[in-house]
Amino acid sequence: MTKAIFFRRGDCLEPAQAQYWKDLLYRTVKVGTEIEFALPKGVRKGDFLPGLVTALSPSKDLERLGRHGVLDVISEHCGIEIQVIGRQPFFPALRSQLLGILTLLPHDVRVRSTCGLHFHVLTVGLNEPVPEIILANVWNLTRKYAPELRFLTSGGQSYTGLCRRRSHCSHLEMIRWSPGSHSMQEIKTYLQRSNVVPEHQNFLNLEHICFEHDGSVGNLHYENRFPDADLSPTSIAAKVFLFLAILLQAVDLSQYGVIHVGCIQEWRRKVELLGMLSNNDGKLATSDTSRIGPQVLEELRAGSRELLDLLGPVFRRLARVSGETREPHPALSVLQVLAHTPISLLRAEDFDWPGCERTLGLGITNGFGFLDNVDRRLMQLIDLGELTRKGDLRSWNLEAARELLLTPEELETRLSRLERWRDLIWDAERGTMAFRV
Repeated sequence: MTKAIFFRRGDCLEPAQAQYWKDLLYRTVKVGTEIEFALPKGVRKGDFLPGLVTALSPSKDLERLGRHGVLDVISEHCGIEIQVIGRQPFFPALRSQLLGILTLLPHDVRVRSTCGLHFHVLTVGLNEPVPEIILANVWNLTRKYAPELRFLTSGGQSYTGLCRRRSHCSHLEMIRWSPGSHSMQEIKTYLQRSNVVPEHQNFLNLEHICFEHDGSVGNLHYENRFPDADLSPTSIAAKVFLFLAILLQAVDLSQYGVIHVGCIQEWRRKVELLGMLSNNDGKLATSDTSRIGPQVLEELRAGSRELLDLLGPVFRRLARVSGETREPHPALSVLQVLAHTPISLLRAEDFDWPGCERTLGLGITNGFGFLDNVDRRLMQLIDLGELTRKGDLRSWNLEAARELLLTPEELETRLSRLERWRDLIWDAERGTMAFRV
């Protein structure tokens, strides 16, 4: 990444405050998705919708996940929209939930250029206002990497139509307003008053945000409008983590000020790339992306890798929290594939949705699925501290091997496997092995 530039602010977070807000937002933020698709050819919406509603059993309550984690199923301009409730971020559970939802759809539902995939980032149960500087960094991170985000989440099916048209996720107002010279409350007012872009159709939609009298954010709820429609559970789950990571990275950046979009030449190039990716000049509700040749593709890929490198510390923290301490976070692995070959490029090469799903799932491990009963008993020994007061690690290993009827070499193999997920340490005070996470 090139040297970061920051707007200096008087309200920067102290390190302890940043740690507090990262932990609090991780616990309270939910990333809900709106999955849009078109009906199979020749099927009437009135005949299709009631059966889907019955199958998905929407809870119609953000506080109640229900059978499939679906809030509602509604009619949309492009066809149908499934509103999926955000949940505590754990990749295998989220991917499984999305797989369960999407497998209930008929195989011949269609993704058209009028369909999108919206991600709502909102807090549930947060009883205090969020510092405005955090939202300002979300806004400017999104502006700084807008072309790369648009590319990484593109879902068209031809090289000349990589993205849907700009109208429903326009960047025209977003590129005008900088938190370096305006408060986020002022920026929201400008978006509301715009005659160019309807408020709810902005690239990053702030219409649900409310501000306190001191400018802090009373209810954190914004919508990433720009991703194209997607029917790959693995891809959607990874993008949920992408938007969570951007928010958590914004907290870290808030210790230093508000990140700048870059020098004038760099910013002008970003705006130019956005125009190539997102416009109203294509056929059948697509953007005309015919100007994006091999050289521009490599430029977008490099910028996408830069974004993921910037978010790397957040994904490492997420991996520690979820127990994946020795491997890249599965969402990051998927995003790295999408940074090089997004859904749009896969579809342009005639991959169908099952093919996209298989391709994106190749590098994902199966979590704890490999554990057998002996592994589980070993975990129990460590979790419950059943073998303590051993003088050293060798003594503990010998006792554990006897308990499990294993050779020392077999025990070592199983410990190494567990360590990939739970980060083993020697607790000298208690004389036993322990899990760090």
